[in-house]
Amino acid sequence: MTKQNGPKQTAKTPSARDARLKAALKANMARRKAQARARAEDVAQDTGNDPQGSEKDS
Repeated sequence: MTKQNGPKQTAKTPSARDARLKAALKANMARRKAQARARAEDVAQDTGNDPQGSEKDS
């Protein structure tokens, strides 16, 4: 009636979990860096190419 969970099964589970979490964290960081680069690029374009900027008085 009782299940025997050997130490080998529990030993594999944390390492598999750690590997999965490490991969997820790496993907999340890459996604966040890409978002930050895109935002910085948008800000640079907005400040440099403002068509209604300083030429309103002309």
